[in-house]
Amino acid sequence: MGEESRGQESRSAIRRDAAGIAAYAAAFGASFGAVSVASGLNVWQTMVLSLVMFSGASQFALVGVIGSGGAGLAAVPTALLLGVRNAFYGVPLTRILGRRSLSGPRRLVTAQLVIDETTAMAVGHDEPESQRYAFWTTGVLLFILWNAGTLVGALGGSAIGEPETLGLDAMIPAAFLALLWPRLRTVEGRVVAAGGALVATALIPLVPAGVPVLAAAPIAVVAGLLPRRPGRAGRTGREAAR
Repeated sequence: MGEESRGQESRSAIRRDAAGIAAYAAAFGASFGAVSVASGLNVWQTMVLSLVMFSGASQFALVGVIGSGGAGLAAVPTALLLGVRNAFYGVPLTRILGRRSLSGPRRLVTAQLVIDETTAMAVGHDEPESQRYAFWTTGVLLFILWNAGTLVGALGGSAIGEPETLGLDAMIPAAFLALLWPRLRTVEGRVVAAGGALVATALIPLVPAGVPVLAAAPIAVVAGLLPRRPGRAGRTGREAAR
């Protein structure tokens, strides 16, 4: 009975945490819907992005490039570059989820739900059953509420008409700042952000819209490959936890 009770408590805690994350995702999805419509996409195009891409950072990147006047050829690589990290999550999740989740049609569903939040929830538990339950519970709730929030935001943004009248055009840089802000708590994060900003700003008058973002991205890649000095990782972790 003791183990069964602990299992029920664990599942209850997982559902509570997943619901909290999904509620935040719904609010963020609503902001994406409004930003997407403000960038020139219609409601249906916005919903297809959320249903198929299902990656907040990549979706904001894509509509951000389009909203600034960039072509699709510049927007798509930017979104893909931000979303490629999800592929690396497959390494720990393959072990956690098992072959059953990675066979047949279920594999496509599993791949669609591999994002930051589901991976963090899964690896944050020790028991295999809890790990799988956390992944699926978080993934399903997030997918439903993210898309519901997107629809609400898109319909609201579409009803407003001209986004500039209420300042909705400012939501794109504000949303990107919200995504970037947690990374600025470490010295490395601030250095990478400053370097990327300098490169992008210098290229704005020289190249088409969207290209400066692509040109600045390799800075983060190079920074991630550089060796860290001994002891630096510990200080960085403490700074990020503040």
